[in-house]
Amino acid sequence: MACTNIDSPAQARESSPAAQESALTLEAIYKEDAYKSEAPGRLQWLSDKSGYTMLETPADSEQNDLMNGDKGTDGANAEGGEEAPDAKEIVFYDPRSDERRVLVDVAMLTPDGAEAPLVIDDYHWSKDQSKLLVYTNSKKVWRVKSRGDYWVLDLESGELRQLGGDAKASTLQFAKFSPDADKVAYVKEADVFVEDLASGAITQLSERAGNHIINGIMSWAYEEEFSIRDGFRWSPDGQRIAYWQFDTSGVRNFTLINNTDALYPEVVELPYPKVGETISAARVGTVDVSGGATVWADLPGDPRQMYVPRMDWAPSSDKIIVQHLNRRQDTNTVFYADAGSGEATEIFVEQAPKYLFDVEDVHWLEDSGDFLWLSERDGWWHIYRATADGKTFRDLTPGDFDITEVAHVDETSGWVYFMASPEAMESRFLFRSRLDGSGDMEKITPEDFPGTNSYHVSEGGQWAVHTHQSFMQPPQYRLISLPEHEEIAMLEDNAALLEKLAKLDLGEHEFFRVEARDGLPLDGYLMRPPQFDADKKYPIVFYVYSEVAGQTVRDAWGGKRHLWHLYMAQQGYLIASVDSRGARAPRGRDWRQSVYGGIGILASRDQSDALTAMARRWSYIDEENVGIWGHSGGGSMTLNMLFRYPGQYKAGVSQAPVTDQRLYDAIYQERYSGLLEEYADAYIEASPITHAKNLEGELLLVHGTGDDNVHYQSSERLINELVRLNKPFRFMAYPNRTHAVVDSEGEGTELHLNTMRARFFDEHLRSE
Repeated sequence: MACTNIDSPAQARESSPAAQESALTLEAIYKEDAYKSEAPGRLQWLSDKSGYTMLETPADSEQNDLMNGDKGTDGANAEGGEEAPDAKEIVFYDPRSDERRVLVDVAMLTPDGAEAPLVIDDYHWSKDQSKLLVYTNSKKVWRVKSRGDYWVLDLESGELRQLGGDAKASTLQFAKFSPDADKVAYVKEADVFVEDLASGAITQLSERAGNHIINGIMSWAYEEEFSIRDGFRWSPDGQRIAYWQFDTSGVRNFTLINNTDALYPEVVELPYPKVGETISAARVGTVDVSGGATVWADLPGDPRQMYVPRMDWAPSSDKIIVQHLNRRQDTNTVFYADAGSGEATEIFVEQAPKYLFDVEDVHWLEDSGDFLWLSERDGWWHIYRATADGKTFRDLTPGDFDITEVAHVDETSGWVYFMASPEAMESRFLFRSRLDGSGDMEKITPEDFPGTNSYHVSEGGQWAVHTHQSFMQPPQYRLISLPEHEEIAMLEDNAALLEKLAKLDLGEHEFFRVEARDGLPLDGYLMRPPQFDADKKYPIVFYVYSEVAGQTVRDAWGGKRHLWHLYMAQQGYLIASVDSRGARAPRGRDWRQSVYGGIGILASRDQSDALTAMARRWSYIDEENVGIWGHSGGGSMTLNMLFRYPGQYKAGVSQAPVTDQRLYDAIYQERYSGLLEEYADAYIEASPITHAKNLEGELLLVHGTGDDNVHYQSSERLINELVRLNKPFRFMAYPNRTHAVVDSEGEGTELHLNTMRARFFDEHLRSE
């Protein structure tokens, strides 16, 4: 059945001026950035519990001139280059008295002989707040700007000094004050150094034995899959440093080719362990800050078949606590390792039926020596209080629900604060439980903050920055007291953005549940066009991810992607998303692990079942004009739907997909799909490329050629298969763009991609 009475984008653009004012445009979203939400600048709570500091633009005009240089009327520098980024000053706030004072102004941040102050990418206070560590001139390393320059400002003397000696620009990483703030440790070119702030003496603590050895930073795979970048830790007494070392020899390099930035291609290689291939050997050791030999933790087993995803000091400074994960990732053995001898003593073993959900650092409780441990050992992700010997665990958050994050530990008052949403999977709220395990948990977030909440809690647990957002409300940032949750100040309400959104003609949305064929409930949302008429038929576009690393059905502001969906709804589309079983929703271990060994098989069946159930419930869904799109794992799922259920999906846009699961990195894919030698047939069956012969609908395949995460190779293999099968499709390669495919990698990228996707659906999902 064809859809009827739906205006095309061209017709919408030709409508009345009043209608145009209420209409979103892709240019406004992606070129003008007209709907960008704002956030407070780098707020940090102070360790003495006196208040917090923030980065702010100075109000004084002379300081603004100093920040940006001598600009002409066109906003360019006198030298004719691009406008310099704004520098900031650091301002202190006392929540009790509302006192505000500038602690560090731009003059204090201006090096001797320089014409402009440092531009702060990040900053950190020493524990006694006598010194400030400034991170600047940052450069991107794969995903984030983790390499740059560091300066130390002594607030008493006013001295501003750059660290690193004769280090090349933007080569220091992860600098940290020692506990007494007399020294700073950092990584330079994959080795760990410590610098004495009084003398300026620099001591090298590690030494690479070749390019295959990296110290104090993480390998690519650890950074991507264990969410950890910083690879060293100060001991509590400041006398030693513990750090990771990776031996990447034997890990095959993946080659990325940049054809666009120079006359001849530039080649970048990175050690990338694919499924079934050799992984990096990781070890951890401790070294005295005065130098000398590293004492390596004597961990058992073959390091090429194990991971060390977490490590930190125990409170006593004479030993570290190490998590040692097997390659199958179903067993995590936790050790103490002696800092003097390296002897490792097993504390306890955490196991799961199929794989361990996550790895997190322990949180030590100072008074008792106990620590907090996160586990799903009872089928739900809970917080446990464990004794230091690992023999006793007490569940502090019992019940059939998952916590999603530990927000704060207030040992003085005896509470642990955490995020959860036992009833509404799309939401997040703050709760607290007693650290001694007594009493029931308490919900802290008031009922008048539905949707998604998060909290940045102060050192003493007395205050927090509360971030609240929902499906149609951008984030708002409030300073509140805890546990009363009373508002002290509105830090950023995004009122200007809300005013813009209020002028737009936007349709309604709802969250819903439908059942899969086996009765399992699936969560989703549905967005309807403005001037919706239930008696008409509307084309529908699904946004999909449905892998274990993410959840799409959230009552949260989705930024530019959400604005694109609102734009498409204005063009007359229904927009929907459904979380298949296995998605990273707080629905327990059985839900998450049900797709083990077959990522994409059951999840794609759930997507098909959801569409069928939705069409039965809502007759205005045009089943003959169904589209789907997604990125990364969502790109893979888009292919699965087009290939496995070709009768249901007419058109799909697959961005940066994993087309063959054997091509992806070992940590992620083996965690959820099993070891290749045991699940070889399942890897083939679960991969979209295996089912490409079934393609009937229209496919737009998109990939960045510089993608270090899901390699361009993946789409090229699918292209070869579709060519072999004589299956027509469209393809767009974005030269040298990485996995994100964003404007920072090439001007106009986001507008082009999102315009192309919109036009593709217009072409194939609308009646003629």
